[in-house]
Amino acid sequence: MNANRFRRLARLSAAAAVLATVFISAAADAGTLNVNVSARGNQRSTWQDAFDKFKKANPDVDLKVTYITEEAYKVQMSGWLATDPPDVVSWHNGERMAYYAQRGLLEDLSADWSKNGWTQQYASVKDASTYKGKQYAAPLGYDAYGFFYRKDLFDKAGVKSDPKTWDEFLDACKKLKASGVAPIAVAARDSWTLAAWFDYLDLRINGNAFHQQLMSGEIPYTDARVKKVYTAWKTLIDDHYYIDNALSYDLDSIAPFLVNGKAAMMLMGTFFSASIPAQVRPQTGFFPFPVIDAKVPMAEDGPVNVLLIPAKAKNKADARKLLAFMEQPEINADLARGWGQLPSNNKSAEPEDAISKVGFQILANTKGGIAQFYDRDMTKEMADEGMKAMQQFYSDPSQLDTVLARLEATRKRIYHK
Repeated sequence: MNANRFRRLARLSAAAAVLATVFISAAADAGTLNVNVSARGNQRSTWQDAFDKFKKANPDVDLKVTYITEEAYKVQMSGWLATDPPDVVSWHNGERMAYYAQRGLLEDLSADWSKNGWTQQYASVKDASTYKGKQYAAPLGYDAYGFFYRKDLFDKAGVKSDPKTWDEFLDACKKLKASGVAPIAVAARDSWTLAAWFDYLDLRINGNAFHQQLMSGEIPYTDARVKKVYTAWKTLIDDHYYIDNALSYDLDSIAPFLVNGKAAMMLMGTFFSASIPAQVRPQTGFFPFPVIDAKVPMAEDGPVNVLLIPAKAKNKADARKLLAFMEQPEINADLARGWGQLPSNNKSAEPEDAISKVGFQILANTKGGIAQFYDRDMTKEMADEGMKAMQQFYSDPSQLDTVLARLEATRKRIYHK
């Protein structure tokens, strides 16, 4: 064999070895299903139970799940999707999902909706899963929002029933404060918990149509109707109806206020029921945000949690298998039950938990529409600035006009680029 031929064969052998390595690597990647999920500590076991069931049903899939805390997850999400994402990610519906769909970073799941019967089973949340006529999300549980409250503290303060109107709510706050209990707990260090207050005050004062226009950047923050919302909120702060130093507490540190009887109420999603210990659960009730203007139809926040497949995912075949598995009525119901949420699949059994039953009825009977939540209905940049402004307002309500003027300048910059 001459030297040239030998060198040519050597080069071909080396190239073949490289190609073999690439194919082996690709095959390994294809056989691994990487999943990232956002989870607080008490949610992981519910996720893991569902993943274990999927693994049992699909033993050929090498499933690798990474759990990440909620606030860290929000920060890292954009980077994953744009560079080297996992195959499946947990996320939120509405604008949160549309933001990435608009940028071409999500896999179109419209065919999966049709093939798997999701259009019928998830009819109530299809709109929130859709961007420009295509579905990009596989819905999981969703939350009803309302007031968790301690029945025994209400009785002690002389509050005879759940407040149905704003005047009754203010009267209850006054009585609770006089009894030596903080009327309302709020985890204001997590700015989104303040956003729940803005959402409900706006939905009850101005209605869902106005609220969605505001979320879309169509209404100035200097509009008198927006100021009316903040003015109603200011009354609660000025009268010291919230816990002291609320800006120093996040959601994970706020539960003891209700559990230990230091606060009587908290506006939160039904998922929070999973944090309530068994010993105080019999004394814990749940009621909808009261009516402020009887002429305004009652609208509710009902944010939907979802699973997404990134456009750059490596193992889309197994990713679709996982989504189809998770969307089954019984799995959807199991996840919702474990999280203290409501199943979004209409074939799932109605929840048995007392608080979840109330939440189910709140969403089922709403006449004014269902919003996704402040930072899920609004473009991310504006939502971030809006929630930061809420913390500034909460810290010093006397700066209301300055806060609204700054928000209006931000709105003009973001929506009139």
